[in-house]
Amino acid sequence: MAKARDLKEKVADDLSSVQDSLKAGADTAVEKARDAAASQKNFLARQVGGIATALQKVGSELENSDQPETGRYASQIGRSVQAVARQIENRDLGELATAAEDFGRRQPVAFLSVAALAGLAASRFLTASAKRSPGSVTNQSRKTDYKSEGNTDV
Repeated sequence: MAKARDLKEKVADDLSSVQDSLKAGADTAVEKARDAAASQKNFLARQVGGIATALQKVGSELENSDQPETGRYASQIGRSVQAVARQIENRDLGELATAAEDFGRRQPVAFLSVAALAGLAASRFLTASAKRSPGSVTNQSRKTDYKSEGNTDV
């Protein structure tokens, strides 16, 4: 009987040890997941901040060109997006998810409109900032065609 009691106590101790190890491992995994999520949140904040900067630049360019009213709107949107970037940096992920969900439910048209305008402004910014000369693709393809005909003195 004493052997059974000793064995039972040893099994209980071993089980307690395993449970403690599992709990410590789970705590470590949760901490690593939180760190990874915080890193992604900071990356997202930087990306949103970059979009805001692009919107503000496009707005400024439009204001100085033939579309000042559109430029003012783009600049305002850029400032709003910059505020969102700051909020992303200052909140945890749970708060951000809740805020985005609430905004999407309360203002679905505004949410989609901002997304569409941001895409349009980013597209315009990328197009305007592309460094290319007029006809560079056409000239390059002509040179290639000329060489493929056997002419080597280009």
